[in-house]
Amino acid sequence: MKFESNGLISLEINGEIYDYKLYQSLESLSRTNSQRKSAKELGISHTVFNRRLLKAEDKLGVKIRQKAGNGTLLTQEGQSLLEEFKKYLIQIEKTSDLNIVGGHISTGLLESIDTPFNTNIYSSSDEDAFELAKRGAVDILTLDDPLIAYERDINFIPIAYDYLVLVSSQNSKKIDSISDLEGLDFVNVNGSAQRLAWTSLKHYDIEYNIKENVKSQFDAFKLVRNSKNLYTFLNASYFKGNELLKYDTQHVISIVKVNEDKPEVNEFVRFLLNDAHELIEKQGFTPMG
Repeated sequence: MKFESNGLISLEINGEIYDYKLYQSLESLSRTNSQRKSAKELGISHTVFNRRLLKAEDKLGVKIRQKAGNGTLLTQEGQSLLEEFKKYLIQIEKTSDLNIVGGHISTGLLESIDTPFNTNIYSSSDEDAFELAKRGAVDILTLDDPLIAYERDINFIPIAYDYLVLVSSQNSKKIDSISDLEGLDFVNVNGSAQRLAWTSLKHYDIEYNIKENVKSQFDAFKLVRNSKNLYTFLNASYFKGNELLKYDTQHVISIVKVNEDKPEVNEFVRFLLNDAHELIEKQGFTPMG
């Protein structure tokens, strides 16, 4: 998603106004993980880019970026600020297209396949996406993990299977068996299907430590790759890793029809279930049926 360069879009937080320039910067940095690359992408100097983020940090009273190896990542506060703006954009946007919001993995799948529909797809955590769906701000909710739907007795539609793989840096110790996971330090992705991995480790009586908590599997991947002592479990459809818990962590990627009165919603679901099997499989998922 790219933010339009107009001064009409701004967000008020605790009495302070943050305009589109800050969110352009956050969105770009979330993709490039480099202040210099983002500055170049936005057509401004590195000094101007850095000053823009410093000004926001002074107003917010928190850090919104952090150094990681040779790059720069958004902090939890920076990611939350970016997601708040995305939510705001969804709410103010008037369109006849399909507005879809959901988990990073499930929305990534939908973004990667060609469909005969005009869609606006927004990536977030399952919890944040669900809050937007409750407000009726979207047409379709996608879920990386059906737990939210299970807990609330919401009808969801499975569209693919996925499972988790163990991911670490190339310098980490080799893992050959489940017992090798004893005492390791992990990065947890809040609101993800990782709950299946933690449940499995407890089932096998494996002691482990959660050292970091992040909102996105991509953030977890960056942290792990920059450390030889951290591990995490991520979706096999997007990441390569050890399939040690493949069968313990298999789960469904699903969607929920929020605006069922919109004809395009039902047509989109029918397309995914009947015509998109090959497209879904090409993206590393196992299609339903």
